Amino acid sequence: MVKRVFVAPDPGKLRLRAATRAVLGIGLAVVACGLAGHSLVAAITGGLSALLALFTVTDPTVRGQAVTTALLPVAGLPVFALAACLHGYPLARDLAFLAIVGAGVYARRWGPRGHALGVFAFMAFFVAQFLHMVASQLPQLYEAVLLSLAVAATVRFGLWCYERHRPGLPAVTAPDPGRGLYRATTRQAVQAVVGAGFALAAGQALSPDRWYWAVGATWWIFVNTTSRGETLVRGFRRVLGTVIGVGIGLAVAVPLRGAPVPTALLIALCVFGIFYAAAVSYTWMMLAVTVMASLLYGLLGVLNTDLLALRFFETGVGMAGSVLAVLFVLPITTHATTDAWVRHALHSVRASAAEAAARLAGQDADPLPHIAELEHTLARVRLSLAPLVHPLNPVRARKARARQVLGHLDDCAREARSLAATAADAEASHDQRLTAACERVEAAVAVLVSAPSAPGAHPRPATPDHADAPAAAEHPALVHLHALERALVALGSPLQAAPRSPLADA
Repeated sequence: MVKRVFVAPDPGKLRLRAATRAVLGIGLAVVACGLAGHSLVAAITGGLSALLALFTVTDPTVRGQAVTTALLPVAGLPVFALAACLHGYPLARDLAFLAIVGAGVYARRWGPRGHALGVFAFMAFFVAQFLHMVASQLPQLYEAVLLSLAVAATVRFGLWCYERHRPGLPAVTAPDPGRGLYRATTRQAVQAVVGAGFALAAGQALSPDRWYWAVGATWWIFVNTTSRGETLVRGFRRVLGTVIGVGIGLAVAVPLRGAPVPTALLIALCVFGIFYAAAVSYTWMMLAVTVMASLLYGLLGVLNTDLLALRFFETGVGMAGSVLAVLFVLPITTHATTDAWVRHALHSVRASAAEAAARLAGQDADPLPHIAELEHTLARVRLSLAPLVHPLNPVRARKARARQVLGHLDDCAREARSLAATAADAEASHDQRLTAACERVEAAVAVLVSAPSAPGAHPRPATPDHADAPAAAEHPALVHLHALERALVALGSPLQAAPRSPLADA
């Protein structure tokens, strides 16, 4: 697990940049709150708001990120007011919290912006419970939130906007043609409300004061997951990260007793860890979150061993709520989600091959945007297949076939990248054999994606007869096209899933 975080590829040092910028932006936001004379509670609120702004806003363009950041107060400030005003009315507070949970998950249907605004609204209510906000604190809290968001935005879009020098990332969303309860986001919103309702009731039975940790655990397990398999794996990783984080909190945060300077330094380290580990290890990210929460409790003067133990049990309750919800309430199968993402990836392969063929024919075409989309789609395929390739999955046949799908898709991506690079060569000339090979690739993809999305329904493309193989030495593009064809043919085999295959219900 340690090796996965620190040895994982970091192209362009993007994770390192994001983590370092987060420490700078959040640190400056907290300093600004201190210079403005805000209380400790207000400074913590501002720091968490800056963290959310830097962590959850993921629009594909810098302009889109700026717009979403500007909209965060619109989503968050009314929720702060609602939570503070309902502080003394438990039933109304609980119902409002569940409504925000459902709305926050449902907002994912509007892409990265909806996701960010939904997360910020949920966390506004959560932070209000965490800090026991009351209405009289709202003016100063509003000032702290607005000031912190302004500082974070200044760092992100002014002092350190490394995204401005990179092409915009594609906004990749899975096909979701259903309506009503057949739409994935609608189902997840219902699941999240049911799971959060269970967690809220059980969490309050454990602790009338710290019950919100259970609801928070349920919420964050649902974030960035689609199928029940993804949710189960994420829940396991959250509990594992929390257990390790509680142990570190006992060893580090409790002895510090809220000493300001070392606590601040360790919180900065935790912030770095959250951003650096998020893309590669949810377990490590949760470890950093748990230790940071322990240190914040230390600053507030309420940290003790019983509180950390309660943190663990509340997380377990939250996981139980999410597991029960995804298993029994409008379940979304791993197969349905994986099938949609695999089809999306194959469409990207076909589009990139078509653009490469046009480029080789001398037309003004560019396959690179489709390659970027393919890379992001493959990341979603890996996330969707994570439950099937997980070490704890006891069904070896499913695990093996899921790994075959990943391997063949990786082969397709590698050859598509190489083909795009060859097509970009100004000396590449039109050749009818290249056009014919690209057409065969398109035909192979069409065979794979035209079948009904049901287990066992994927046909297998015909094995190509490379009569032009001797010309490959003269035209490097043919090498990649032939390899791409072979990868697509090989992919047809694991996609021919029987009803209880690795790509069937899970």
